[in-house]
Amino acid sequence: MPVRALIATALLTATFPALAQEPSAHWPGYREGDYVVTHYAFSSGETMPEVKLHYRTIGSAQRNAAGQVVNAVLLLQGNNGTGANWFRASLADELFKPDQPLDPAKYYVIMPDALGRGGSSKPSDGLKGEFPHYRYHDMVDLAHRLVTDGLKVDHLRLVIGSSLGCMQQFLWAEWYPDLMDGTIGMSCQPAEISGLNYMMRHAAAELIRHDPAWHNGNYDKSPTLYKYAEAGSDVMESPARVQEEAPTMQAAKALYDKRLAASLKNGDANNTLFEIESIYDYSPEADLPKIKAQVMLINNVEDFADPPTLGTVERAFKTIAHGTYVLTPYSEATHGHFSHYYAAIWKPYLEKFMAGLPPTVP
Repeated sequence: MPVRALIATALLTATFPALAQEPSAHWPGYREGDYVVTHYAFSSGETMPEVKLHYRTIGSAQRNAAGQVVNAVLLLQGNNGTGANWFRASLADELFKPDQPLDPAKYYVIMPDALGRGGSSKPSDGLKGEFPHYRYHDMVDLAHRLVTDGLKVDHLRLVIGSSLGCMQQFLWAEWYPDLMDGTIGMSCQPAEISGLNYMMRHAAAELIRHDPAWHNGNYDKSPTLYKYAEAGSDVMESPARVQEEAPTMQAAKALYDKRLAASLKNGDANNTLFEIESIYDYSPEADLPKIKAQVMLINNVEDFADPPTLGTVERAFKTIAHGTYVLTPYSEATHGHFSHYYAAIWKPYLEKFMAGLPPTVP
């Protein structure tokens, strides 16, 4: 997810569909848990005695005659979301209800909170600026340990990731090419962080570090200067949707004030800074030929975080053996980068993709 997402995501709750309430009351087999890795060595060389990953699952694992799991689906969320994101009505009702594509009566669905987010280990837990400077390598490695060691899942029928999760699903497919049958990403590009993406990301990080309240991350009260930039940086949403919500200058100012007030109540500068910089080792293009799984990428034409005019996706997909690129057009139902929150937009592509996966081994 580019930094524009980080600048905007925390303030778009008015745009996002609401989270479902009490998911355990709605979905078969709902479970939450924590997986702890001891003596973990990060790619930076830093270590922690314990790293925790929080997770949610619905459904139950089914195994074939050889004992291999045949119905597991891994869902990876956007940058500062958690596994709870998948229980938004605009996702869960389209995906998890009976006879929907990921019906928990048929599938074992795994939804981790990525490192640095939600119930998983993060700087605000206490280490503050001394928390290890994790990267995507660490995030994917820890989630892989959760799936394979913690949940004892030795095969994934499908991996689906949005935004940050979209980028990481490319890494899953490259690093563990025999683990999954198919993988779908939404709202990302399989290219190194560079150009405006890097410059804006670096600028956001510098805004936090140059806040007088920063104190090298060892503050008692989280710095807030960066939040004033966040509140006006709504480039992730469709401009048409923002214009509908704020059609006059007065309405636009009211929307800014509303989002600023919400942001000032929540969030932690260390968490945000580490989220921003975790992406710096993301450069999947050279290893795309290693992917064996079927791959689909679904972007929206109005996603200004992942501009379709750069040509990076078309270049990258020439090297993927079984790759399909879908660019969804603008409509009154789309939300730019955040179209991935609305499964009705992309569910038809998901259903067609799943129908084309190789049969499971009995």
